[in-house]
Amino acid sequence: MRDLYARRWAPAAVIAVWAPLCILAAFPGQALASPARKAPKPAEKLAPIKASGQVRRWMRNMTLRDEVAQLVLIAFHGESPNSGSRAYLRFLRLIRDVKVGGLILTNVSNGHTIQKAEPYALAAFLNRMQRLARVPLMVGGDFERGASMRVEGVTVFPHAMAFGAAGDPELSRFEGEVTAREARALGVDWVYYPVADVNNNPDNPIINIRSFGEDPKAVAAQVRAFIEGAHSDRRNYVLVTAKHFPGHGDTAVDSHLNLPSIAADRARLDSVELVPFRAAIEAGVDAVMTAHVAVPALAPPELPATLSPAILTGLLRDELGFHGLVITDALEMGGIAKGFSTAEAAVRALEAGADTLLMPSDPEAAIRAVVAAVASGRLKRQRIRESVVKILSAKEKLGLDRKRLVNLEGLGDIIDSPESAERAQQIAERAVTLVRNRDNLVPLAEADQSCFVTMAESRYGMEGQAFAAEVRKRSPQARITPLDPGMSRADVEAAMDRISSCPAYTVAAFSTVGAYRGSVGMAGELERAMETLAASGRPVVLIAMGNPYLLRDFPNVNAYLATFSTVLPSEIAAVKALWGEIAIGGHLPVTIPGQAALGEGIQLAATRAAQPQP
Repeated sequence: MRDLYARRWAPAAVIAVWAPLCILAAFPGQALASPARKAPKPAEKLAPIKASGQVRRWMRNMTLRDEVAQLVLIAFHGESPNSGSRAYLRFLRLIRDVKVGGLILTNVSNGHTIQKAEPYALAAFLNRMQRLARVPLMVGGDFERGASMRVEGVTVFPHAMAFGAAGDPELSRFEGEVTAREARALGVDWVYYPVADVNNNPDNPIINIRSFGEDPKAVAAQVRAFIEGAHSDRRNYVLVTAKHFPGHGDTAVDSHLNLPSIAADRARLDSVELVPFRAAIEAGVDAVMTAHVAVPALAPPELPATLSPAILTGLLRDELGFHGLVITDALEMGGIAKGFSTAEAAVRALEAGADTLLMPSDPEAAIRAVVAAVASGRLKRQRIRESVVKILSAKEKLGLDRKRLVNLEGLGDIIDSPESAERAQQIAERAVTLVRNRDNLVPLAEADQSCFVTMAESRYGMEGQAFAAEVRKRSPQARITPLDPGMSRADVEAAMDRISSCPAYTVAAFSTVGAYRGSVGMAGELERAMETLAASGRPVVLIAMGNPYLLRDFPNVNAYLATFSTVLPSEIAAVKALWGEIAIGGHLPVTIPGQAALGEGIQLAATRAAQPQP
């Protein structure tokens, strides 16, 4: 049947094939008439790569897609999942096959509390991932109070504002040294710190104690000191990052939820927000992280700074002269994601002048979008290569071409050294600031007569436990009432009834910032409980464990101390201050509107010997 079909149609087929050829032979200088076709777009002429030999070797066989993937950093939690698990297979794909450029360590929540990474599991996981990668991975982390922000079993530093209250940049320099040493030991080589934001808005729900304070020059001094400390030992060199450009301090909206806006004019920006960033650039900061904030004085009012060429290129690159890495804040945050798709945000960030794309919600979609933007001419291949060279040059500077794996056996001798822990405790103690002290309530003259109340931010966390333990060391019979926001109104009222006969109250109120929370106030029934105590007519000592602006809400308390941090060393420092075991010498790094001015602080000498620490 097939032969019959061929014989039957052969003449027609011959005619169909030969007719055009005959016409072409007759008119050799002309083509057949056909629909007009677009001329192919000429390929972009790429300039030679100006980079070291190592960087050129890494780039030698990279496709455009490989180059774009180097710009993407994905999140991980520091766990070490089974190699057959879905989580591990995802990392396998993104690192070995997609070839993303790096990782960022984030915490994981179990629904009640934040789980930090265990050091050895973290380091072991990073070793496995580094072995999968053809080009070494860059590993970053928001080590804002040292590695302890993300990792257990390391030196625990207080929040930045505690350093501002202590007022000595040398303490930030020391923190930089320890942070760099511990980070590199863990396998983290890119630290997203210091925070260069000037917290001049008391209602800021996401910066607050993450900032060194509201005085631009004082913040700049602390920023500079941390950078210099982190860069002081070439053997433990880390990339450091000033954030969040051009400033996130004068906002009242959490950019994890929505897009905040800074209403300041350019003159105010120059004299306040940009001062610490200039200092960071002068100090040799390696990277600048963008802010998901609108700045109408610099760019269209609905455009986040992260996506603004005027801010990232015009201001940061051209005016301020920064030539290092520009990294976006997490692209999954509401300040970006509510206005732009993953694909569009990725392309716009690179158009604006960013070099790396942090945590796009869909990494592969972001990569595809950038590749397509290059293919269409929206982005230049040369522009992509410029950022890739920067990233790979940074990896070479970190020595990742020579050593990318963590020494697990030596890890324990580097992290959480007793000397570093002792110094971190001293920093927390120097930060304690006495803002008010009517009737000289502090130090406590008759601690046994006071009832202690701890107000934690969660019933599942550890907040207040160290405070209570330290109180009982000194006053074994002390009445300590723990409250938390998960308690019902009836439970809180019952607790208040049980201590209604106390002659005096000392309250440790924990209140700090948290992503996606939207506020920094006391939750649940805790504010009502505090109002009850303040209205009791009895002396009240309020200790702000974290947010220093609490005094605005409870202006009638008799005494007010601020620690500017919620970490364990700050809990211990608060009790030592109450018992007069340490001198109180901190000064407010912020103004508490209507209550206390910038720089205020009552100075008290120590009156008792300190309790020995285990």
